[in-house]
Amino acid sequence: QVQLVESGGGLVQSGGSLRLSCAASGSIFSIYSMDWYRQAPGKQRELVASKLIGGSANYADSVKGRFTISMDNAKNTVYLQMNSLKPEDTAVYYCKGFVRGLGSPGRDYWGQGTQVTVSS
Repeated sequence: QVQLVESGGGLVQSGGSLRLSCAASGSIFSIYSMDWYRQAPGKQRELVASKLIGGSANYADSVKGRFTISMDNAKNTVYLQMNSLKPEDTAVYYCKGFVRGLGSPGRDYWGQGTQVTVSS
């Protein structure tokens, strides 16, 4: 099975920055897209940023100008650089990849989630 492993979450003050990482491992044939989602308590899961590998990136209106998604294709790792963090950014952040494994069709894989807490 393909596995996505996240790191970089933590506690930060309002206005601070964090960089989340999500590394894909396993029997990977190709990665086609990578996304970041977040879910705060009592709220629905929200798409924060998406990246077509070799293509464009898109962002939720709430994070435009503050967050940047990027991909290191050689390392099979996607990053979410988060600047000017606000308390409303507090959530569990998940990465999702559309990945084709060896001998398998493409499908979605999810990371375990990492907590981001922004204090005021």
